[in-house]
Amino acid sequence: MKGFLFSGAMSMLLLTACTKDNSVAEKSLDQQKIEFQSRQLEIEKQKLAIEKEQMAYETQKKADSVAKVSEEKEKARIASKPEVIRETRTVYVNNTPRNNSNSGSNNGNSGGTSQGTTQQNRGMSKAAKGTIIGTVGGAAAGAIISKNNRGLGAVIGGVVGGATGYTIGRAGDRKDGRVKPRN
Repeated sequence: MKGFLFSGAMSMLLLTACTKDNSVAEKSLDQQKIEFQSRQLEIEKQKLAIEKEQMAYETQKKADSVAKVSEEKEKARIASKPEVIRETRTVYVNNTPRNNSNSGSNNGNSGGTSQGTTQQNRGMSKAAKGTIIGTVGGAAAGAIISKNNRGLGAVIGGVVGGATGYTIGRAGDRKDGRVKPRN
């Protein structure tokens, strides 16, 4: 019987110790909700601040690009104004007689002047232009085509393109009369 009373007293003690005050638990739950909501509000405020900064950055970026475009247009407008360029050419003519060493006799006809056969320099020949364009284009194409060794591809493409460009340009020079046609 002592054991029965002892166990009954202990169970009563445990039951009274285990029951909590519900009002304290409810207050802490309400406080937790309020704290959670205030944290969510803080996060939303931060998100809005970030979005405002992003919008300000985008508007500044647009303003900078508009300013850059207007600046480039102004430069283009200034560059498109015709400039007066004065160019002078100095032509040197060699009027000294040339000695013809192939003939055995040195009479008056052996030395002559090239007054009527002197051609003026007419700028870059089509062969030179074709070589330059072919070399650059071939080097670019060779570098693009060659995946493993781009340098070697550029060299090979440049050589092939230069040779092709020279050949085409030389034909154009022959057609224009700059170079004597082949026999």
